[in-house]
Amino acid sequence: MRILAMAAAAVLFLAGCSAKIEDYRGDSPQLHLDEYFVGDIVAYGMVQDRSGKVTQRFRADIVGTWNGNEGELDEVFYWDDGREQTRVWKITKTGPNSYEGTAGDVKGVANGTTAGNALHWVYQLEVPFRDGTIAVTLDDWMYLLDEDRLVNRTEMRKFGFRVGEITIYMEKQ
Repeated sequence: MRILAMAAAAVLFLAGCSAKIEDYRGDSPQLHLDEYFVGDIVAYGMVQDRSGKVTQRFRADIVGTWNGNEGELDEVFYWDDGREQTRVWKITKTGPNSYEGTAGDVKGVANGTTAGNALHWVYQLEVPFRDGTIAVTLDDWMYLLDEDRLVNRTEMRKFGFRVGEITIYMEKQ
């Protein structure tokens, strides 16, 4: 019984240590997706497995457009193994600080919230696996560094277990 109580206390302690979007409310510069994701952006990134080993690197060219509360991000990824991949995000601003997004390889809808210089959104992405794909949950955090630069850190999970991480640096052109 004592071990169970200690385990429960540890889980509650760790849950209390997780970052929350509200933690960034006062940070600047303010991240507004409909302002940052307009025009041409170049991104550089890497994928790491659960041990931290870099397994893939990429460059992405992104073109963002907005019309009112509706945005589109047209992304072309150039992977280090020679593959080329496209993804088109359709993003809707649903409130002052809330967004929804869809894309062809996203299961369902991505839901996100901004506060200060940060965006947090969670969604399921279909990723290549063996001869098909699997859905992994992405816990995605973006941080605006200045008006032209943004860092994106994403934790990937499957069945609740951490399976990898993605780190991306973006810069407006």
